[in-house]
Amino acid sequence: MKWYLKVLNQYFDFSGRSRRTEYWMYVLFNLIFAACAAVLDNMLNMTFAPAIPYGFIYLVYVLAVFIPGLAVSVRRLHDQDKSGWWLLLCLIPFIGAVWLIILHATEGTPGNNRYGANPKMELA
Repeated sequence: MKWYLKVLNQYFDFSGRSRRTEYWMYVLFNLIFAACAAVLDNMLNMTFAPAIPYGFIYLVYVLAVFIPGLAVSVRRLHDQDKSGWWLLLCLIPFIGAVWLIILHATEGTPGNNRYGANPKMELA
């Protein structure tokens, strides 16, 4: 949970580097909270239409965490000494998304790079 809160505290911070743990724990908690929001929408019968399982609570949550999710993804790419523009790979159907998952799961460059110090060394 501390990693999720760390990402939210760095809401508009697109500079620096993020560890794999920070990124993937944010993704995990984000999925849990989004699913809870969707379930809450359905329990309160607040969905937009009967065929759409999402409603207002889910929409507000997703819009609130969009920017921090984008920022942590850019910082994760920075950890591998890649520009945030690599996120545009997701525009390539299927292959782009798979390649981004591989990039986010790959260990970052050891030591310093042009985006800053190794985040693993900062905690040691």
